[in-house]
Amino acid sequence: MDETILAKTEGRASVHQSVEEMLERIREDGLSNVFDRWQAQETIRCKFCLQGLSCQLCTNGPCRISDKTGVTRGVCGIDANGMAMRNILLRNIMGAATYSHHAYQAFRTLKSTAQGKTPFKITDVDKLKWMCEKVGIDINQDTNTMAIQLAEFLEKELHKDYDNPSTMVEAFAPRKRKDVWRDLAIYPAGVVYEIQDAVASCLTNVDGDYVSLAKKAMRLGIATIYTAQIGLEMVQDILFGTPMPHEINTDLGIMDPDYVNIVFNGHQPWVGVATMQLAKKPEVQERAKTAGAKGIKIVASIETGQELAQRYEMDDVFVGHIGNWISIEPLLATGTVDVFAMDENCCPPAIHEYADRYQVTLVSINDIVRLPHLELTFDYKPPEAQHVAEKLIDHAIENFKKRRERITPKVPNIQQKAIAGFSTEAVLKALGNRLDPLVDVIAQGKIKGVVALVSCSTLRNGPQDWVTVNLAKELIKRDILIVSGGCGNHALEVAGMCNMDALEMAGEGLKEVCGSLQIPPVLSFGTCTDTGRISMLVTALADHLDVDIPDLPIAVTAPEWMEQKATIDGVFTLAYGAYTHLSPTPFITGAPQLVKLLTEEVEKLTGGKIVLGDDPQVIAHDIETHIVNKRKAMGLQ
Repeated sequence: MDETILAKTEGRASVHQSVEEMLERIREDGLSNVFDRWQAQETIRCKFCLQGLSCQLCTNGPCRISDKTGVTRGVCGIDANGMAMRNILLRNIMGAATYSHHAYQAFRTLKSTAQGKTPFKITDVDKLKWMCEKVGIDINQDTNTMAIQLAEFLEKELHKDYDNPSTMVEAFAPRKRKDVWRDLAIYPAGVVYEIQDAVASCLTNVDGDYVSLAKKAMRLGIATIYTAQIGLEMVQDILFGTPMPHEINTDLGIMDPDYVNIVFNGHQPWVGVATMQLAKKPEVQERAKTAGAKGIKIVASIETGQELAQRYEMDDVFVGHIGNWISIEPLLATGTVDVFAMDENCCPPAIHEYADRYQVTLVSINDIVRLPHLELTFDYKPPEAQHVAEKLIDHAIENFKKRRERITPKVPNIQQKAIAGFSTEAVLKALGNRLDPLVDVIAQGKIKGVVALVSCSTLRNGPQDWVTVNLAKELIKRDILIVSGGCGNHALEVAGMCNMDALEMAGEGLKEVCGSLQIPPVLSFGTCTDTGRISMLVTALADHLDVDIPDLPIAVTAPEWMEQKATIDGVFTLAYGAYTHLSPTPFITGAPQLVKLLTEEVEKLTGGKIVLGDDPQVIAHDIETHIVNKRKAMGLQ
């Protein structure tokens, strides 16, 4: 048994040694933290909620269902299957709404940039033209006009109804999937329309049929990917450049207390890019030096940070990436952060305690982020990006003066290299702009198949990132290539799975292929938002081979899914036709017919299904078996 597996039984909180070191300081300083709060909550958890059998929607409740007591329905009459599926759909609505909020910000940023109202510029004109061609916008006009028309088109796509079918779904969905979705009545409208329909369906005494609710969840998932995620990522490419592979530094050891450090956290990169551009000006760096610092550094945290890391190489200003959301409290405890700027989800509500203790200035830069005791807010509007960046630098320099006087820093001497910046275009470039070389190595068995690892990070199934890291090791050992996104991706970067040294952990076939292409066995595709980008690569492969998604030797895993964005992505992959592994087990175990639908019956409808499991070796074995069976069905050895 290796050291990582032993670590699960030795009381560790995280697989990352840097987090372990910082947790000692956090506890010594008497601060509440995510690890201890998990243990405290574990003593009082409700089994009804864990099974999906609790409902608090109306005043006849809260209702709980239990076969042991003979209470098999809620007061309204809903059964266990309907109750559990409605709970899932409610979570999906939150995830879809957050993705669509991000998309809305992206589209209006593109439009404002084309109008000359932001500090940004259109970096990838070829991507702009490609997108316009895909959706039917005339490319024989100037760049800014095209950008404005694309932004307006994409915003309208968010609101499409069934009378005006989505152009994005038609343009980007796999050819053979569209008829499947039409036959199942899950071909979607725009994500805003689907959110409205889903919310209305979850009202008490409206839709109590678990099959109907499951179909609405899948429809919402498809709409989220095609009318929100893909559009917003393509727009970010247009503005800031399409990701291409480059090396970055990761883990808490990147922090330097002698610099003014501004950390960007959340999911949206706008203000982060504006501040990074501003911080590169010599006169701005000189201001920091006048205040006693060596200069100003920009630090990447979770998804906003990954958006920066995917597109920008490290230099004298951009430091690298610290890790995923569970590493936020340990980061603040290093006593090196001057401004912690938050733009969307994964901004923990109790970090004001850390701000007080370790002299951190907390700032919301998005109107949906509000924390207790938060004093500074600069809600993002594209024309104000430069102004907000200036204010963040002002506050960071002032905070540095106080922090230097008050706080003794503690920084773990631990860093890791990672290769970030993969995209469909990057993969194709590595293959000579043809998919045939990838098809050939899969056909030869050097790569058995491909797994998309798109995940959060949770403590429910072990120490932070334990399942994610160990599952990745098991998969690449079996010659299975991984493309990764989300907090799980940050975990793999910090754990050393996204650099060339990781080839030593790969099987001989995968090692040979990755070595010849000079790519690691885990390809960093970015954030949870890049679920859409990953689907574009898989779609290209399916269309190239003229097969449907369920025919391919692929799988999806969310080994530490946690929150509402994860559930909408997971339901999408089910509709997409993918074998989808989830850990921890979703809160549906008290609904036997729903469990059977999602793990067995849906495969006959969409070709996808959900599989469960918390043991990395067992999960990897099951995924490998699935991939081998798909290979045999395609006539491959």
